[in-house]
Amino acid sequence: MTVGDSRATGAPRLILASASPRRLDLLARLGIVPDAIDPAACDETPLKAEEPLPHARRLAATKAALVAARHPGALVLGADTVVAVGRRILPKAEDVDTARACLTLLSGRRHRVHSAITLIDGDGRARHRASTSLIAFKRLSLPELDAYLASGEWQGKAGGYAIQGFAESLVRSLTGSHSGVMGLPLYETRTLLEAAGWRRG
Repeated sequence: MTVGDSRATGAPRLILASASPRRLDLLARLGIVPDAIDPAACDETPLKAEEPLPHARRLAATKAALVAARHPGALVLGADTVVAVGRRILPKAEDVDTARACLTLLSGRRHRVHSAITLIDGDGRARHRASTSLIAFKRLSLPELDAYLASGEWQGKAGGYAIQGFAESLVRSLTGSHSGVMGLPLYETRTLLEAAGWRRG
């Protein structure tokens, strides 16, 4: 799906290897509209004994590589975000029972959110960055948990919550990258794009 076009400026095309509307919105905060959105379909199952940050890095790199193969000469940006409690990688909540289990685990404790990005340039060179944020949830009462689950905001979200929504009011503290917790760390993204010589038209 084309959402912009940098070819008129002579800049390489920028492809976002993600269907996430949050990542598209975050790029817009940098004044960036990718030329195309081309999601990568890959198995996101963690490898045996794979830790959270390496898992996020591997998936970001895999997604970028899959999409770069379809867009020779373009810049391709891949990303992945993982919510983790210790070495445990929490799933994306696709049903209310999974969301409830995730939020019950996160209630009253700290967890980490790892957000990794990979940018592949037109010559096939891959650049990688990642951010790690530490988040502490308040202890959730049963009415608070039920109200959040009723909102539906958790659907498809890693760890069963969306920091950019109502769940932010449940966060006692956040150290790190707010945009990274949303799914795309903007400082790291801007750094990679500048390193690759990409400029807005």
